[in-house]
Amino acid sequence: MQALILAGGKGTRLRPLTMHTPKPIVPIAGRPFLLYQLELLKRADVRDVILSLSYQPHKIEDRLGDGTDLNVRISYAVEATPLGTAGAYRNAAALINETTVVFNGDVLTDIDINEVIRFHRERKATATIVLTPVPNPTAYGLVETEADGRVRRFLEKPKPEEVTCDTINAGIYILEPRVLDYVPEGEPFMFEYGVFPQLLERCEPFYAYTWRGYWRDIGMAASYLQANMDVLAGEVKLLPPPPAERGDKFDPASEIDIASVVDPSCTVKAGAQIINSVVSRNCLIEESARIVESVVRGGSRVGAGSIISGAIIGKGCHIGRAVTVERGSVLGDKSVVTDYSSVLGVGI
Repeated sequence: MQALILAGGKGTRLRPLTMHTPKPIVPIAGRPFLLYQLELLKRADVRDVILSLSYQPHKIEDRLGDGTDLNVRISYAVEATPLGTAGAYRNAAALINETTVVFNGDVLTDIDINEVIRFHRERKATATIVLTPVPNPTAYGLVETEADGRVRRFLEKPKPEEVTCDTINAGIYILEPRVLDYVPEGEPFMFEYGVFPQLLERCEPFYAYTWRGYWRDIGMAASYLQANMDVLAGEVKLLPPPPAERGDKFDPASEIDIASVVDPSCTVKAGAQIINSVVSRNCLIEESARIVESVVRGGSRVGAGSIISGAIIGKGCHIGRAVTVERGSVLGDKSVVTDYSSVLGVGI
């Protein structure tokens, strides 16, 4: 088995957090996001992994290398121009020679890939798509199936009266190499609109596996923040949060709860409180600052008496004294908030 992770998007829905950091390596609870997907694949003993890249590929390659340190073998297929989901799959054709697990690069889940592979093989499928239920499927494309799991049809962003099921495309596929024959070379092409309709028209054995466990698209700020909270809460059965470790510059009079992940390189001064939050490398948290249910990226400074609640702070930010950053706020890298200011949330 091989795997292809579609990690070439610009992360536009997650801006400003992805302006300088490609979405595949934005950190979740202190670890690059891709490490969660790689862990999922390793559990299924899928260790031959292709990363399809386009946006800032060197940053991802520099971070992951050839995968030796992660106990996988990583190859790279870089798109000169964005080719869409299926176009990226076709672009990696020279590296694909067997059944392939394909992941969208913004899906956080703890699905048992072994079970999906077993399901695919038992049905001798050409393609298997993973589905997941959502409360409001009108914002997505529905996938209807037959009783035996065969895909019946796709219905894009249906009206409420058109909803017949609650299952949507989860962005995970098992594909046989001959699916490449359905994708034109060197042009933008999508699985959803190009490949899958052809499989149905040709009556290929095309099945759906429904997963009702943990699944989240981290591509928007609110969902990215919630993904961090879910990992801290132990809801994602993959990589546990890094072990709590009080750094040499954590004042004994500071308070850091057991759920939080605070990098030991940080400076945390007396009276500071960090509750259910993630604080990355080399941050300075000054006296009596309070951080609750938030993510603070590396190299940021939070001034004395400031309160950050339910917010995301980018890298290298300066939050002045007695500042309030309200729930739903997202600050891009190197943002400056002057003393005594308030940042109103926008409901991320």
